Amino acid sequence: MNSERTRLAALYGGLLVMAGVLLLAIVYLLVSEGVYAGIVTAVAPAVPATRLDGAATAAPTLPSSDWARTAVLEPGQIAVAQKVSTVAGDAALSQLLTVSGVSLAVYSALSVALAWWMAGRVLRPVGVITARARRLSGSNLHERIALKAPPGELKELADTFDGMLDRIQEVVAARQRFAANAAHELRTPLAVQRAAAEIGLADDPPPEKVAWIRDKLIDTAASSERLIEGLLLLAVSDEGLRRRERVALDETTATVTEALAAEAKERDITVEVTARPVTVEGDAVLLDHLVHNLVANALRHNHPGGTVRVRVGPDGLEVANTGPVVDPATVPLLFEPFRRARARRHAPGEGAGLGLSIVASVARAHGGDAAASANPGGGLTARVVLPARAPEAAAQCR
Repeated sequence: MNSERTRLAALYGGLLVMAGVLLLAIVYLLVSEGVYAGIVTAVAPAVPATRLDGAATAAPTLPSSDWARTAVLEPGQIAVAQKVSTVAGDAALSQLLTVSGVSLAVYSALSVALAWWMAGRVLRPVGVITARARRLSGSNLHERIALKAPPGELKELADTFDGMLDRIQEVVAARQRFAANAAHELRTPLAVQRAAAEIGLADDPPPEKVAWIRDKLIDTAASSERLIEGLLLLAVSDEGLRRRERVALDETTATVTEALAAEAKERDITVEVTARPVTVEGDAVLLDHLVHNLVANALRHNHPGGTVRVRVGPDGLEVANTGPVVDPATVPLLFEPFRRARARRHAPGEGAGLGLSIVASVARAHGGDAAASANPGGGLTARVVLPARAPEAAAQCR
């Protein structure tokens, strides 16, 4: 900070001193041009009309047009006036240089002091930003610079820094919620397993109860595995894509819906698929998870006799389902980890609340976007927009 202030002060002070030197040089040149002629003009009429020894008989050329307005002078008067003007002019210029030098020294000192003050005033907002950045921690991310200054580059810098802090605070808060929710989700199956082991197996239970407890422990372990797999998948997608390949999104959607046909039949839900050829560049495994999570989410948050409509087109993937009415205000929150539209249900195949968050993460990793809207009659419509290849390129990759 001090080095920047020193450089700015040197720059401003140097410019002011150069301006002062230039001004004094111009003044000296202008004064020296006319000082001798002015003195001769003023002194010559007052010189006695007596000849000096060795004076010229012819009048010399007069140095100024002002002589045209003076009386006719004799050669002796002209010679005396010229000598007087030379001596007086030299003395006047010498005095001018002395006064100018002293003035320049004082002006230079004032210029440097003023430049130092100006540099400090200009860099003060930068110092505020630096001090605030050094004090930032997880406990005071709510603090802002809120610089009160007229519009300008430094005001824009401070506002940009405040905006960056807003985004960082949102990310940190989301990560904290994620950690807390993940700990809760992981602790729940462990508590179920411990209760089943401590209570169910106490006092030498009969074989049928032991079998029931065994099945309960296996289901709980499977739920924990799905949760861990979801967390790992979310972490992988958040890191971005490590490889890219051409993936036929319509074929991936057809494969996923066929794999979920048995679950749809078990839940008495009709799945309608409309797919046009669309090719995207990305990770085939992550895109498979994206489609699977959307369709599975539409099946599990539905009612018997409901429908799921899957549409693939140039504008991306859309999955709409029937089901309970969803509050539109809660729809954006569903893309956060462990957020559910309804309270937790411990039903078979129940997800861990990571389905739509994984969808959003995979879409971001592919340069796309995921959004959803509540259907008026109930259910949800989820849309994923992915950068698609041109039809010609899609035909060539098959």
